[in-house]
Amino acid sequence: MKKWLLCLAIGLLTVNGQWSKVNGQNIQLLYDLGHTLYGDLSGRPNITSTIEMFKPDKWGSTFFFSDINYYTDGAAGVYWEITRKFTIHKQWAAHIEYNGGATTIEHTAIGNRFQHALLFGPSWNWVSADGQRNFSLSALYKQYFNGFGRDAYSSFQGTMVWGVNFSQGLLTFSGFLDVWYDKEVKGKFIMLSQPQFWVNLNTLKGMDGVNLSLGTELEFSNNFVFNNKGENDKFYLIPSLAAKWTF
Repeated sequence: MKKWLLCLAIGLLTVNGQWSKVNGQNIQLLYDLGHTLYGDLSGRPNITSTIEMFKPDKWGSTFFFSDINYYTDGAAGVYWEITRKFTIHKQWAAHIEYNGGATTIEHTAIGNRFQHALLFGPSWNWVSADGQRNFSLSALYKQYFNGFGRDAYSSFQGTMVWGVNFSQGLLTFSGFLDVWYDKEVKGKFIMLSQPQFWVNLNTLKGMDGVNLSLGTELEFSNNFVFNNKGENDKFYLIPSLAAKWTF
């Protein structure tokens, strides 16, 4: 699961670019159906846990998430991103980000580290007057550093993030779309989008304090997912069953 889910962070921006006093932390658990729906993804981990944290301050905000994937015989690996935004003027901010992690192969001790990546660039953020809708666009320079079997090279990435609360907060639709350049893949570009749909149980009568959300995540990707043959030149649509607890 990627991202950035900066929809949480962007959603806490006010229209004039000042930060609200609300912080956000949550933990998510997803059951991935990719290994069931696609025969060439039978080795794909089926469980992912995600921890997210968002903290605003007078200069901007800090956001990070960490994904841990699980095989039946233990943790498969971890991936994390951390982002710092510095407010420049109203909806505009400077975006700085780090990506990295590691993974392993099921039932073996074979593993690999993801190539370090550093991203920076401008970000434009919009939030509705009632704070229930948000949208963000970022144009980022992306620098890959020397990695296992891969040389350092320059890249770029475009990111779109959105979030909508409706039905008096009962339902949330959020997600992101990333498109970035990778010289190693066919077509030279990777696309990844992970829209999420949540039912927020704490909005129901008698459920105050039960900060549990149930829903789904759909992963749309092209040139991103590696199949059993080590190829990543296909399009996949992979649903997940998801639960989230917000602290």
